[in-house]
Amino acid sequence: MLSISVTALVFGVVFLAELPDKTALAGLMLGTRYRASYVFVGVAAAFAVHVALAIAAGSVLTLLPHRVVQGVVGALFLAGAAVLLLKKDEGEEEIKKPADQSFWKVAGAGFMLILVAEFGDLTQIMTANLAARYDDPFSVGVGAVLALWAVAGLGILGGRTLMKHVPLKLITKIAAVVMLALAGFSLYEAVAG
Repeated sequence: MLSISVTALVFGVVFLAELPDKTALAGLMLGTRYRASYVFVGVAAAFAVHVALAIAAGSVLTLLPHRVVQGVVGALFLAGAAVLLLKKDEGEEEIKKPADQSFWKVAGAGFMLILVAEFGDLTQIMTANLAARYDDPFSVGVGAVLALWAVAGLGILGGRTLMKHVPLKLITKIAAVVMLALAGFSLYEAVAG
């Protein structure tokens, strides 16, 4: 059964964490060169694969004792917040243009770019943590996929406009503060039991 509150929380956390990531820039670059719908299909499919892997990893964590899981989740959220606060701005990476701009070539290029670039990424680890934290893989999966798709859509269709109005550093700091709050709550539960 879908929990709206868990889905909304996961959406917010993953959306904020992914927005300043290289994916938005890659989506923006691909979207300016190719048909947006083709790019989105490939990127969306890659994110669905990543979320499925993260949910599976998070579900395995729920088999451990509750205090251990909360301690691990809290530590990983702290590490994620530190990564967000300490990472340097990334420049745009060169993306090679396929010779053929057919649906399969463009969608395949978007899929492969995201599949490789995002493997083991912060948001994938966060999704696994949230799946372990809430023991609700369906709600966490829906929230994470929708957040990643929203960021990809923004990157593909309107990344330049968004970045003109909302400073990337502000988005990163908001995501880090949310992750610090989740870390504090998880570590409190680990200690308090």
